[in-house]
Amino acid sequence: MDASFSPEELAFRDEVRAFIRDNLPDDLRNKVSQGLELNKDDYRRWMMILGKQGWLATNWPQEHGGPGWTVAQKYIFEEEMAVSACPEIVPFGTRMVGPVLLRYGTEQQRKQHLAGILSGETIWCQGYSEPGAGSDLAALSTSAVKDGDDYIVNGSKIWTTQGHIADWMFALVRTSKEAKKQDGITCLLIDMTSPGVEVRPLIKLDGRHKFNQEFFMDVRVPQANRVGEEGQGWAIAKYLLGHERSNGAGVAGARMMLDLLKKIALDQQADGGALAEDPAFRKKIADLEMQVTTLQFTSLRALAGASADKEIKPEAAAGLKLGMAEIRKSISEACMEAGGYAAMPYNQNAIRFGWNEEPVGPDYLFKMAPDYFEYRARSIAGGSNEVQKNVIAKRVLGL
Repeated sequence: MDASFSPEELAFRDEVRAFIRDNLPDDLRNKVSQGLELNKDDYRRWMMILGKQGWLATNWPQEHGGPGWTVAQKYIFEEEMAVSACPEIVPFGTRMVGPVLLRYGTEQQRKQHLAGILSGETIWCQGYSEPGAGSDLAALSTSAVKDGDDYIVNGSKIWTTQGHIADWMFALVRTSKEAKKQDGITCLLIDMTSPGVEVRPLIKLDGRHKFNQEFFMDVRVPQANRVGEEGQGWAIAKYLLGHERSNGAGVAGARMMLDLLKKIALDQQADGGALAEDPAFRKKIADLEMQVTTLQFTSLRALAGASADKEIKPEAAAGLKLGMAEIRKSISEACMEAGGYAAMPYNQNAIRFGWNEEPVGPDYLFKMAPDYFEYRARSIAGGSNEVQKNVIAKRVLGL
């Protein structure tokens, strides 16, 4: 396989770099570089800049407002976004709700929601997990009962990424307890400003507010906000979760973390030496370098297959997700080891609201402890490592 990009793709990379250089606000670049928490205005501002350029819904068909990029261009775009300290795109509108509405939504739903998603003005969140339904999503119990032209929704969702800044939620709810568990699930679009919706923050160990728990107490949702038919929610969820992702940002992020580790190892320590002079630590860096390179080529191999209209099989996606979670966890552990005592303290208020004190040691150590906690959690988010291993065992090994 030729893993290199074509001259046209390299020219596209230069175009993306120039756009980011000229359009990314300095205050957003600085907040991302320092690992500070972004607020709703930060995310929306950058998404609207991309939306104006037509670069927000990169996975949408061109006739519906997408840029018409190839799979390789999407990969390059995600990679450049990651290495340039751009804010993450809140993905639920463009990656999830938009494609679902294009496939299953009514004409009225498309008219109401697609324009706001394309422009970056409307922010969405995903209401799937519940306190009693995480990996076993079919066990969800949040109920929706018909009442006139509405549904009355009661229950709770948890671990909702960016729920506190979202304008809308697409949620899976239970409309029947009599059928097979999967057959009693329906998809609803819920206005987060509706009476009876309460959002409570879940502050992570890394100090950032990203997750939330929502409580729904007799929330009225118009039946016109149902996507598809009653009981079709499970099929919609499978379609949504299988939607294409190109992994450019994940590989680029791992490479950036590895570069930071090398920088720490080359810096002089208190005793006048550098960790890079230690053969054992050099071996650790070399091992991590090989793992990152392996993941990069695995991702590019999947990219080449997708470019040739070959299906990316679930076991391949699971392997990439598993490998990415493990390598970033390993690199963050090595960074903590290299940073020593200066990397260990951290202040949650500093992460959330800015650091106003003199840092202990080099300023890049400020992110070490938060990143360490973040990437340990990544082994659970989006499907735990154990779930990914089960997928690989069943689909590849036949166990």
